[in-house]
Amino acid sequence: MTILESSPGLLEALHGAMTPKFAATRSAEGTPNVVPLVSITPAEDQVDTLFFGNFLLRKTIANLDQDPRVAILVITPELRGWVLTADFVEWQRTGSYVDAQNSSALLRYNAYTGIRNAGILRVRSVEGSFAISKLQVARDFVLTRLAAFGARGGDGGVVLPLAVRREFARMVAVKVLAWGGEDGYPVTAPALSLSPLGSSSLIAWRGPVSPPDGATVAANILTFAAISYHVKGKWRQQARTGTLTVQEAYAGGPPLPGGRVA
Repeated sequence: MTILESSPGLLEALHGAMTPKFAATRSAEGTPNVVPLVSITPAEDQVDTLFFGNFLLRKTIANLDQDPRVAILVITPELRGWVLTADFVEWQRTGSYVDAQNSSALLRYNAYTGIRNAGILRVRSVEGSFAISKLQVARDFVLTRLAAFGARGGDGGVVLPLAVRREFARMVAVKVLAWGGEDGYPVTAPALSLSPLGSSSLIAWRGPVSPPDGATVAANILTFAAISYHVKGKWRQQARTGTLTVQEAYAGGPPLPGGRVA
């Protein structure tokens, strides 16, 4: 049995054309980055191999060329999810993987362009799985909002644009965190309760897996309207919550894909 086959439901989720999937990478200095990578697809001709389209992935491309270690988070609309680690293998400019990406529902009618190339990932492990109930989402969101009333954001953060804060304030959206793990691979985990705290911080109810205190953390939000923002900063851990003092913020899609907004 292959690594991907060993987790029931995982292959089906990976085959989902619009299943939310996120890729966490690291720069040469170890700074995490996490972005939606919905085009991740299992290869049919190689076991435990994934491929994806290089489309609007400037920082991810740079990180993969510096450090091949990747973490992948997959979460279904039913809030069932898996976390994987993988190693980046190569870029392919032509071939069946490129053709499959360009003919996919995600890119077939794209108004901008096709992919530049396809990236190949070799799956290393399934680190874990999770299931989140809608009741838990609502509970954690309310608890986070209540905790925010008595909490204080960290010093030294940038002021997040209102548009960014508005999206992170949504309860119905996929939000994830990423940070560097002890083995050198990125770690990623869902943080659906992540919400604004003042003008330059975010706060979340801590889950079973959360960043260590003082870690440099990246966070991303993907809404059901396909709006995405990516932020980075310092994580501070409290008894039941964690706060992220944002030091950088980026748009995740057009008209400024990867452009810094704060």
